[in-house]
Amino acid sequence: MKNVKVLGSGCKRCEATANMVRAEADKLGIAIELEKITDFVAIAGFGIVSTPGLVIDGKVVHAGGVPKPEDVAKWLAA
Repeated sequence: MKNVKVLGSGCKRCEATANMVRAEADKLGIAIELEKITDFVAIAGFGIVSTPGLVIDGKVVHAGGVPKPEDVAKWLAA
């Protein structure tokens, strides 16, 4: 199971990112544990200054803006 964290304030872009992660994981048949991190101190702890951010299995893979679905699929499959 992949551990996925969406970092951000809970804005529309953050929600879109979370929904995209769920959809891509479902398409690939990959089980994920999705967590939304909204605490800015915790977000800063990942070195992210622009949200939404995406962390998969402890590694920051994206920050700032909604990622492309194909990139999310690639990161989940890695």
